Amino acid sequence: MQYAVVQLKKGEGRTLKSGGMWVYDNEIAGISGQFINGDMVEVHDFDGYFMGYGFINTNSKITVRIMARHKENVVDDAFIEKRVKNAVEYRRNTIDMSSCRLIFGEADFLPGIVVDKFSDVLVVQSLALGIARFKLTIVECLKKILSEYGMQIRGVYERSDAKVRLNEGMERVKGFIGEPFDTKVLIEENGVKYYVDVEDGQKTGFFLDQKLNRKAIWPMAKDARVLDCFTHTGSFALNAALAGAKSVLGVDASELAVNQARENAVLNGVEDRVQFQCADVFELLPKLEEQGEQFDLVILDPPAFTKSRNSVKNATKGYREINIRGMKLVKNGGYLATCSCSHFMEPDLYAKTIHEAARGARKRLRQIEYKTQAPDHPILWSADESLYLKFYIFQVCDEL
Repeated sequence: MQYAVVQLKKGEGRTLKSGGMWVYDNEIAGISGQFINGDMVEVHDFDGYFMGYGFINTNSKITVRIMARHKENVVDDAFIEKRVKNAVEYRRNTIDMSSCRLIFGEADFLPGIVVDKFSDVLVVQSLALGIARFKLTIVECLKKILSEYGMQIRGVYERSDAKVRLNEGMERVKGFIGEPFDTKVLIEENGVKYYVDVEDGQKTGFFLDQKLNRKAIWPMAKDARVLDCFTHTGSFALNAALAGAKSVLGVDASELAVNQARENAVLNGVEDRVQFQCADVFELLPKLEEQGEQFDLVILDPPAFTKSRNSVKNATKGYREINIRGMKLVKNGGYLATCSCSHFMEPDLYAKTIHEAARGARKRLRQIEYKTQAPDHPILWSADESLYLKFYIFQVCDEL
């Protein structure tokens, strides 16, 4: 098959050459041959050297997303099935698969698509034009391969309603792929049960990337008074309760999420020890401080404060403030779990921001643990965007 050829400018393609999977619009010298957006193209260096096959979209700043680097590869259904099988095999060796991320875009060498498994339901999020052509093939491959391992899938829901699709010139869409089913799905993680709303919940319905981080707070939660900020549907709060916390207060600004969290508390039989409050965390924490409240464990799991490099400065202020407030509510010798899920808040900057917050709160921090996202969200070296979650647990001590 004859593909159009994307030729790089001299000196460009550094990300691609170091193992990355994106070609940006400003790296391209020219395009020869016929194509429509979404087609597969060849990428050549300035001197004609073949660098890979990828799908093109001139509407996007990420103009080409690489699918294969070897000339002899043919990106067809068999190629896709092999990539999907590799992704499933990786999860079988690294994570509990009852609920997990099965496909994590570029980090699984399937750029622009995410697939989550919630019990016996798949949720698909297609974010790039070229991969959308393979969406149904990927779904069918997953159903077939999972079935071979005794994991039957009863339904598939599409949540391709993220704003980023607009950057690709695509509409935001959501709905069933195949037969309709009840979109309120019961899952279990770390022994905690949740109802997941795959139709209307945030992103694909539940944040699977914190699975092992939620388990990491268990030792600190036993017999503790716990504050869980940005609780969403109650995941950290419920882990704390099942770990033996005396009392837990979960806070979130979303009434929908708080109602779901309360339902999840009942589901786990901990509603007597876990309360949820709908409030703005930034407004509530100063009030709790004024009231002299102190907690054995404070958890800060905010949404991404920045989704672009342009807003990192403001995001840094937000992370600093929330961590100062959180630290002040931890009793001397208590614990703080704090995280950032923004890729643009780079690890060194986040660590510096927490350090500044400790100075501002006049606290000393003893690091217990540093973690990233769970292994079903693999970090592909040279693809910097695949590392986004930073998670710390500290002991918080008054200054001596």
